[in-house]
Order: sequence, then C-alpha cells, then structure tokens
Amino acid sequence: MKRTELKRKTALQPKRRPRKCRSCGEPYTPRSTTQRACSPRCALKLAGKEREKRERAAAAERRKLDRLALERLKSRSDHMREAQVAFNAWVRERDHGRPCVSCDRPDDGRHQRHASHYRSRGACPELAFEPLNVHASCAQCNSMKSGNIVEYRIRLRERIGDDALEWLEGPHPAPKYTIEELNEIKARYRRLTRELKKRRTE
Repeated sequence: MKRTELKRKTALQPKRRPRKCRSCGEPYTPRSTTQRACSPRCALKLAGKEREKRERAAAAERRKLDRLALERLKSRSDHMREAQVAFNAWVRERDHGRPCVSCDRPDDGRHQRHASHYRSRGACPELAFEPLNVHASCAQCNSMKSGNIVEYRIRLRERIGDDALEWLEGPHPAPKYTIEELNEIKARYRRLTRELKKRRTE
C-alpha cells in the first residue's frame, strides 16, 4: 500500500477516546473497541476478577438451590418449630430488661432467658404464637419449675389485666396453620426482632 493511501486510510479512522482501565483505573487510549485494560498485565488481572465474580455468583446460585431443596424436604413440624423459635426470640427481645414473669429475677445478663408460655403449647397449642400468653422468664422458673405457674399468674394479671387473663384462660379454636402461614409467622417475627434490636441499640 502506498504511503499516501495509508495516510488517507489513517485519517479516515475515527480517533479513539481515552478510557479508564477497569483494572488499575489509569487512563489509556484503546487500540480497539474491545480493549478494556491498559496493558496485558491489567487484562489478566481483570480476567481473574471477572472469573472470581462468576464463580461467586455460581456458588450463590448453588446455595440458593440447596436451600430450596432443603425447604422442600422440611416437614410441617419443622416449619412449626422454626416459627416458634422466631416468635420466642421476639418475646425475649420484647421483654428485654424486664424481670422474670414468674419470680421477678432481674434481667441483668447473668441468667439465661426463656420465652415462657403461661398456657403451655402441649395443653393449648392454639396460643403458641399469642403475645399475651408468652413472656420472658428465667431458665430456673421455666425449665425447673414448669413455668412456676402460680407465681406466673399473679404477675401476669398485673401485666395484662383481668379481662385479658380471663380470655387467655378461656376456650380457643384449634389452630390449623398451613406451611405458608407458618413461614409468614417466622418471617414476621424475625423482622420484628431485628427492628427491636436496632431500636434498642440506637
């Protein structure tokens, strides 16, 4: 190709604007429209970062699929247990700083705290997720004294009043939770617990 033709062809090519290297951040003038790094070294680093990003995304997708597979294997009792754990955690956070509902032992951080059901889940499963029925207590009252119910009732009356206590001790329809409802209960009380913790630490 003659020199004049080469000059003419070069003049006709559009001038490439400087770009910012995606690896080191330094400006450079690309030699082609597909060039994304200023040097072979930066191109290798960029390729490595993108490979790591793809691998992290693939691992996250595998974890998601594993969680979905485990979710499908769960029984209704598994969903019930997880919902109860979330609800109990909310009760303990709601009653943070309040004394044991059965013996007035202070919440001073030295004693394990339980979510104690006034009417037990075995005797009255329909009140398993009823906030009026569940209050924070010390482990000794809840585990070793089966809730210390006589003392529990005295203090519960002071907390919620006669009308609410009478309602708790009355009859209630049997629960018929679906798995979807149990998942909603779990999600709701996990969210409420996070909100209470955030409010307490602000």
